[in-house]
Amino acid sequence: MARRCPVSGKGVLVGMNVSHAHNRTKRRFLPNLQPTSLLSEALGRSVRLRLTTNAVRTIEKRGGLDAYLLGTASTKLPLELVKIKRQIVTAAEAKAAA
Repeated sequence: MARRCPVSGKGVLVGMNVSHAHNRTKRRFLPNLQPTSLLSEALGRSVRLRLTTNAVRTIEKRGGLDAYLLGTASTKLPLELVKIKRQIVTAAEAKAAA
């Protein structure tokens, strides 16, 4: 599984550990990925995703998962989030038609 956040796009960075004697060893800076379950009001269920804590804050600021996905262009979203967005749109259309 890739160490990349689908919402923010944050991934692994590479740098150096530098000791007091200035010896350098390569190291990796990993993103703060957390398994989260976000509630989708349109779908009536929770959606499990691996997101960075920064992405979770962004989604909550924009009004939840549904509002974030509907307000973001599909070209800027990865495939897994586009599929969830399609499900949300069809569920919202079905609810409006009923």
